[in-house]
Amino acid sequence: MRIPVLLIVPQHKSLQMSATTAATKTAAGLDTTQTPSYPGVTLDATFAAVPLGARDDASVLTMESFQPERSAYFAVRGHVEANDVTEVSQRAGDAEIFADPRIASFITCGGTPPLGNAAAVAAKLNVPMLQGKNLDGRKVALAIVDTGINLPYLTTKLGRQPNLDARASWSPPGTPPPPPGGWPVNHGTMCAFDTQIAAPQAALVDFPVLNAHYPGSGSYMSGTLSAALAAYGFMLSSRASGPLSRYQALVASNSWGIFHPSWDFPAGHPGRYCDNPRHPFNLQIAAVTRAGIDVLFAAGNCGAPCADTRCLGRTTGAIMGASAVQEVLTLAGCDTQDVRVGYSSQGPSIPKMYQQKPDVTSYTHFLGSEAFGAGTPDSGTSAACPVAAGCVAALRSSPKIPPATLTTASLFNNIRNNARKTAGLPTGWDRDYGFGIIDPPAIVAALGL
Repeated sequence: MRIPVLLIVPQHKSLQMSATTAATKTAAGLDTTQTPSYPGVTLDATFAAVPLGARDDASVLTMESFQPERSAYFAVRGHVEANDVTEVSQRAGDAEIFADPRIASFITCGGTPPLGNAAAVAAKLNVPMLQGKNLDGRKVALAIVDTGINLPYLTTKLGRQPNLDARASWSPPGTPPPPPGGWPVNHGTMCAFDTQIAAPQAALVDFPVLNAHYPGSGSYMSGTLSAALAAYGFMLSSRASGPLSRYQALVASNSWGIFHPSWDFPAGHPGRYCDNPRHPFNLQIAAVTRAGIDVLFAAGNCGAPCADTRCLGRTTGAIMGASAVQEVLTLAGCDTQDVRVGYSSQGPSIPKMYQQKPDVTSYTHFLGSEAFGAGTPDSGTSAACPVAAGCVAALRSSPKIPPATLTTASLFNNIRNNARKTAGLPTGWDRDYGFGIIDPPAIVAALGL
């Protein structure tokens, strides 16, 4: 069995060169003839090395830490041959081995009709008030980390052409992919539509990680998480000194994750992803937020009483991986009547990760993009996350709170502290709603915008 893996390796000249090339192009691979070998691992030559800075302490990393010439460690991708994942070693020479698990978009509940529409969501968020204060996403980049965006379809559904920055977008390696904005209508187009409810002037940037296919895809684990790691490496480099640096702020919306621990390395393996704060992607995401990028994740669709079938009946400890990283904003879902949707993953998170997830709740299951057919809802915490990401982009368009003035941690604290409680919710954090439903007017008032 071919099992994709991520290796964390010390600085080497060939890795630095690969990462430097990738920083100037959307995709560049390794020269495996110049790269050190790692016993038992075949390196993926299509995967460019990703700088990880100091590796273990995300709290001390800055944007500059991820520049190839300053990074002490890099991530590379490869595969091992084994009969079962339980046979995968913890190390290969001086490299640590980590899981590169299959990930998927969070959408579910196909048989239930929508409740309300995008206009109803805009009313619940008081978008007219936001726009009256010029809080509409202008000068903010909004990364849709998903399956890719279809710009013509989005233009038709919105009745206007949204801003799309193709130059700042990321393209997966391999055979020439569609251009940014040219992907088939799918989950990513739905997410892009949902961000536009609160942030119609934000610049969309296309990060189609769920359509990246590295060698080894289709095996026990498809290896898509490595695409997210590569994409965020590109995002950091571009934010530091590339096309994304020209924006006042950058918000990243992620409506994906893993549905069950069986997609991962077995419990107890130090390279596991779902409950491991030391996994390179979890460390990278924590550092990304500290570098001033606002990262939001969907909580997932493994909530009781109507979890997605891919959850295999598991509804406790269902918020996993990057969705359970303390530094990100994790979204549960409710309908336009403020009632939690029955599939929204509930807290606390999987043991060993930050426990008080979700952070807040946002709107889902409404008639919006109809990306999956006429009359179908924008559903799952997949929709709740980009709706909230649009709210964050709208807030960031204020010149009063650029990331240099108000950190991601401070903004997310404001969002949690000013979330709206529904009747019967306890004070503080709740396993269903987090700290409550996202409430832009209350946040605007608290920040004096």
